[in-house]
Amino acid sequence: MGKNNFDVKDALIIGGIAGIVSGFVKLGWENLLPPRTPEREKTNPPQRFMQQLGIPKKITHATYTYSGHQMPWASFIIHFGFSATFGMIYSVTSHYVPILKAGQGTFFGIGVWGATHLGMMPAMKTVPEVKDQPLEEHVSELLGHMAWMWVNHIVISELSHELSEKNKK
Repeated sequence: MGKNNFDVKDALIIGGIAGIVSGFVKLGWENLLPPRTPEREKTNPPQRFMQQLGIPKKITHATYTYSGHQMPWASFIIHFGFSATFGMIYSVTSHYVPILKAGQGTFFGIGVWGATHLGMMPAMKTVPEVKDQPLEEHVSELLGHMAWMWVNHIVISELSHELSEKNKK
């Protein structure tokens, strides 16, 4: 997928795949540096957002059991949907606006963090006002978004390179 033969469909597929991979990385990150207190995690931001859309708690808090753990499948749909969407956005827009690749996606990740966690989600009352969030939440989310978008960048770059090499043959 070089400059001369850019295919938006391929870029969207690659970005979606990268977003799923990076979504797993972000979940792992949050296990190491949990962004929210246990009390605030009782209804996490994806669950709260779905409730704001009118989806009932019995769905937003629905779980499946794996290895004795209750896993919030509805939250995972929002989590991976967000991640795949931004993977696709980055995959396409960074082709047309290469400055978005600065810092191998980490600056883009900072922008996404700022827009969502400091802007939109507090404005929508999905999360508390910025000043009312603990410092640990800001640190975890900021660094997590940088790592998340770096993984998107690396996976997109690698898959794009592989496709480009395949198309040369």
